[in-house]
Amino acid sequence: MTTGVLIAESLETGAVLERLALQVERIERVDAGELSPEQRDAGVPAEWTLLTFVVRDDRADALADALAGALGRPGWYADLRNDSTTWVIYPGRVFRYPRGDEAGRMAAQEHGRALGVPDAQLDWPR
Repeated sequence: MTTGVLIAESLETGAVLERLALQVERIERVDAGELSPEQRDAGVPAEWTLLTFVVRDDRADALADALAGALGRPGWYADLRNDSTTWVIYPGRVFRYPRGDEAGRMAAQEHGRALGVPDAQLDWPR
């Protein structure tokens, strides 16, 4: 199974995700921590709702693509992982790399920084 985390507030207004065949395992409300100036200027809220979920491995690519079309700007992302692969999804872009591949991780982090994501938020599991 592939696990992931989605911040509910990261969805673009009007976005609809349906028939995703995922199972929500946990819902948690958290303090967002450090927000970048770009995030603050865009009205990113200081509290987030985290949805931790699982999806079948054979549905992970489709879910990543769906999320890439539904995430808002600036500086939102979602992440998925299974035993072999990590997906980091930004609006309009999916990074998919083997777990432990530091070059893949760094490329995804650099893209996040370019979108105004603070380093403290670029902390998905390795």
